[in-house]
Amino acid sequence: MKQMEVTIMGQSYILGCPEGGEVSLLEAVGSVDREMSAIRDAGRVKARERIAVLAALNLAYALAERPAPAPAVAQTASGASDAPASNVDIDALIQRLDQALGADGQLL
Repeated sequence: MKQMEVTIMGQSYILGCPEGGEVSLLEAVGSVDREMSAIRDAGRVKARERIAVLAALNLAYALAERPAPAPAVAQTASGASDAPASNVDIDALIQRLDQALGADGQLL
């Protein structure tokens, strides 16, 4: 596994990256950096940890809102899918996060 140095919100990180995955990793880093910087620049949140969690939630929400490609899921003999059902309520997760972190962005 290759190691790459990247910068997110002005801080350097060394990340492991599979061979051939450099472009995808750099795109992901760019998305995280842009999202975290936008939250920081809005000025309402100061704590780096809280900024990171909010950015992760924003990116996960955007990913969940994308139209899903038609899944190629194996069917059992009864016709039921082997894939687990996944219903994530992003708004409820954000609300729980806000309650857990409190107003100052520190874990309670």
